[in-house]
Amino acid sequence: MADRGASALSLPDDWPAHPEPILALNRMGSFDWDLDSGLFHMDAQAHEVFDLRPEEFDGRAESLTARVPHAESSRLDALIAQAMKDGRENYGAYFRLRCRDGTLRWTHTQGCIRRDGTGRPRRIVGIVRDATEEIAEIAGHRAQAAQDEARRRQINVVQVATAALAHARTVDDVIHVLKDTHGITRLGATSLVMGLVEAGRIRLVSDGPDNSFVPGTRITRIDEPYPMSEAVRTLSPRFIESPEEFAERYPGLWSNITHLDVTSAAYLPLIAQARPIGAMGLLYSDRRGFSPEDRTVLVALGSSIAQSLQRAMLYEQQMDLAEGLQQAMLPRTIPSVPGCDVAVRYRAATIGGALGRDIGGDWYDLIPLPGGRVGAVIGDVQGHDTHAAAVMGQLRIVLRAYAAEGHTPATVMARASVFLDELDTDRFATCLYAEADLATGVVQVVRAGHIDPLVRHSDGTCRRMPVEGGLPLGLSAEFGRLDYPVGTIELDPGNTLLLCTDGLVEQPGADLDDGMQSLAAHVATGPGDVRELADRLIDEAEERGGDDDVALLLLCRRGLDAPKSGGRLQQHVAPGDPEALTEARHMIRAAVRAWGAEDRVDEIELVADELITNSLMHTEGSAIVTLRVLTGTDRRLRVEVEDSSSALPRPREAGESGVSGRGLLLVELLTDVWGVEARGGGKCVWSEFVVPQR
Repeated sequence: MADRGASALSLPDDWPAHPEPILALNRMGSFDWDLDSGLFHMDAQAHEVFDLRPEEFDGRAESLTARVPHAESSRLDALIAQAMKDGRENYGAYFRLRCRDGTLRWTHTQGCIRRDGTGRPRRIVGIVRDATEEIAEIAGHRAQAAQDEARRRQINVVQVATAALAHARTVDDVIHVLKDTHGITRLGATSLVMGLVEAGRIRLVSDGPDNSFVPGTRITRIDEPYPMSEAVRTLSPRFIESPEEFAERYPGLWSNITHLDVTSAAYLPLIAQARPIGAMGLLYSDRRGFSPEDRTVLVALGSSIAQSLQRAMLYEQQMDLAEGLQQAMLPRTIPSVPGCDVAVRYRAATIGGALGRDIGGDWYDLIPLPGGRVGAVIGDVQGHDTHAAAVMGQLRIVLRAYAAEGHTPATVMARASVFLDELDTDRFATCLYAEADLATGVVQVVRAGHIDPLVRHSDGTCRRMPVEGGLPLGLSAEFGRLDYPVGTIELDPGNTLLLCTDGLVEQPGADLDDGMQSLAAHVATGPGDVRELADRLIDEAEERGGDDDVALLLLCRRGLDAPKSGGRLQQHVAPGDPEALTEARHMIRAAVRAWGAEDRVDEIELVADELITNSLMHTEGSAIVTLRVLTGTDRRLRVEVEDSSSALPRPREAGESGVSGRGLLLVELLTDVWGVEARGGGKCVWSEFVVPQR
């Protein structure tokens, strides 16, 4: 079977082929180098590789130096010597040889080292071949790979810059992104200049590195002979590929930037919505010329930058409008109120880290009121936009108007809530209104979903003052819950009332209680002056950052000009408890004499007895009697009777035989001044008597 298969196939006469024809077909030649004698035998194809005729070669290796340059020969000798020293059997190398016409071409050789029984190298048998096409192909691949890598790098720069520009909100943000190491500098540019078109001129907004500003170019006309002006005027880029070209085309500009060692430059128009909004220049110190790929990448980058600049310019215009609106809605000045020191501060929220400012609906206000009283307001409208600022302004004016009309704090808040509910908006607002009597230090506080106030005492301690609150403005009217409870705080001379929005309190990762404790600790360790304290609190909020704005109002009751309490006594009198009423009368008489007001003791006791009796007769709860001394420009003794009824006392005619109706007339005749204040769910009737200094 095997014989029949072999005979059925006809094999070529020269099969199997000898090595020489195979090598010749692959343009390879062979050699045999005897190391002992130095003879170097080459076949005909090897002679062709070395571009030698047989008669031109004497068969010795050193004679090949005419074809192999000295540097290449030395490198080959070192390679072969190292291979023999290392005991290797093979080596291979590329080298250049000089042809008959003097040109150089690449050649490749491979050799097999044969040794004797002792390991001593005796012969080297190998091949040589022309590697010109191979090397050219490798070089081409490398060049293409380098071009591809450069193109990928440039495209990556555009992608990175575009992604970073997406977060830029202002023109300064755009410039920062371009100058950042992850921005335009990866294209190799050493300097960046940028100008914006304004009223037919170009205003420079970035002038590159230090000492690169050219005098007279801060603002230039579009028709001036500058590359940036030409780019804007023609809406096409200007590529300057050498220093000579720069000096020839723009001699005036070139003479001022020769110290920057500029070798080329690209000036790109920044076009948005088919109109130029500016131009950008990139200056290079290590390149000449721009390939078509370079130009395409730069033009694409210029388009992306133009879109970002347009967004930034629009954002800045909106911010200017919003900030102007907000400043117009906030009080221009805080009135000077006798008897207190006031400091107010506002800080806009930080957005995008440190990229910009946002506006919101936070506000403060100080309202002088009759009778030595003052109203302090702090509030926050939901949202951070111009609509929030507009609602805030309307709400601030309404609150001021209701307070100035003489309404009680609870009524002021309820009416403001109804106003906001009837306004064409879906926003609600938190608010805190505090009405302080600077003569007595009594502060009535109404809270609508807002955070509690803080009080810093004259000894430096600071604590949160919990106040029962109601729903935010707008919501309380919508849900029909307009009954706002009124809390009372006593502010002694030297004490400071602190009202703020939650932007000053809220901290990432902490709840509101922790934030209030932290704020109280900062206030306690802060300076005593309200202005310095306000500055420190706002500076700390600035360092902390945050995505909410901050409004702050500090009111310190002074102890010099304003009346202050020199002593205070208090007594609870329950209905149907004659002993308590008797004790209250004894307390009043003893205190008045102890305070050196014996001349008016009967008047004071009679008025106090009338107020207490009136309270017990017309209310169901007990009465709280408070007696205190106020000192200031004059010395006064103040009697307060507080009860749980919101019904206000009214003077009325008693008639000829009536036994009631004369109480308030008596109070009005005997006291120097008297009045009524709302206190929580009830009221306080008070009277004051001027008494001689002790």
